[in-house]
Amino acid sequence: MILQRSKVNHWVVAPILIPLGTAGVLLAMARAALAWKRAASALACAAQLITALRLVGAAASKVPLVYSVGHWPAPFGIVLVVDRLAAVMMLLTTVVALVVLGYAVRGQDAQGRGFHALYQFQVLGLYGTFLTGDLFNLYVFVVILLISSYALLLQDTHGRGRALGRAGFHYVVVNLVASSLFLVGIGVLYGILGTLNLADLSIKMASLPAENSGLARMAFDLLLAVFALKGALVPLHFWLTPAYAAASGSVAALFALLTKAGAYAVLRIVPLFLGPDVASASPMVVPWILPAALATVLVGAAGALASKDLRPLVAYAVLVSMGTLFTGIGLFRVEALAAALFYLVYSTLVTAGLFLLADLGADHRRGGTELTPGHAVSQRGLLGALFVLGAMAMTGMPPLSGFVAKVLLLQAAWGHGAGTLWIWSVL
Repeated sequence: MILQRSKVNHWVVAPILIPLGTAGVLLAMARAALAWKRAASALACAAQLITALRLVGAAASKVPLVYSVGHWPAPFGIVLVVDRLAAVMMLLTTVVALVVLGYAVRGQDAQGRGFHALYQFQVLGLYGTFLTGDLFNLYVFVVILLISSYALLLQDTHGRGRALGRAGFHYVVVNLVASSLFLVGIGVLYGILGTLNLADLSIKMASLPAENSGLARMAFDLLLAVFALKGALVPLHFWLTPAYAAASGSVAALFALLTKAGAYAVLRIVPLFLGPDVASASPMVVPWILPAALATVLVGAAGALASKDLRPLVAYAVLVSMGTLFTGIGLFRVEALAAALFYLVYSTLVTAGLFLLADLGADHRRGGTELTPGHAVSQRGLLGALFVLGAMAMTGMPPLSGFVAKVLLLQAAWGHGAGTLWIWSVL
């Protein structure tokens, strides 16, 4: 990686400083009027959008931007890295966060004094996950992400306290166990390799002595299992549907990004350990990811068909999207990864929108809006039409973007041997 010492480097740390500083201000003004909190949060999201657009433009040069915190050189110091993938993920996070914030100010942000501070911490964890250049800080940002998501999830808004209690307990316990295993895995790797910097790890893995390769592989498999759980791959998916279905609409829509962080981590970590030619380097990893991804698609589709309410239906749609995404990742081909990244962006936007539409529909059924009967029928019709459009996009009906993504994915799967039939049949 090339370290650029131009002024643009300071933009790299801005996505960390903006939500962190805003969250601190919001905690300090915990007793302030809700209008002031909304203004501070909206201002932060606007600044984050400007930053994300600036970094997308800077990353287009194909030269990664590297920021050494405190001027400590890698691999000893903390580094933040922006390449084109990280920049796109930041922009996607910012767009979703801005739209969801606009929805939350309808009243769901009043569910707790700390909503806006937790919201900024959630965004901070997502940004840090996409920007970090070493494994330990990936763990730190994932923990920030999860702690803020615990608190956001457990703020009941519409009397779903019992459902939230059960779902929240499972969500917290499962993710705490996964975080502990994550810490064990990076501890083992540090003990073997003496570094956690991602670029340095790839170099040292290539020259690892044979006597340490088994232990390193065990740590790698542990990390892969943790990321699979974060990405809700079968059989580690059971926590997702109850939690997402019980959360408020704005929280569930923001959570559409959480599982994508697990897929992003797999994309980052696997090539570092196995080299650029992943498919031929590992007889174990690729066959494990692909069947699990296809099973996730089937489980998600069956759950959506069996759902009697929109919230769990959309939660199962998230499972389908994660299975489809991991199918592209599991092929570990350039064409499949390109299709998977295209699918990642559009499926995140669609699932977040479906969660908001499902929540609006629930508000109408509860009679939460004061409208004349004619207006109520008109708005329900509009919501229904938008939901159908989102469902069409999720299933990949032409001419919507989902159709393009799935065609690209099926083309990339062609020639995969016996797996081609399974991939085409399931997708």
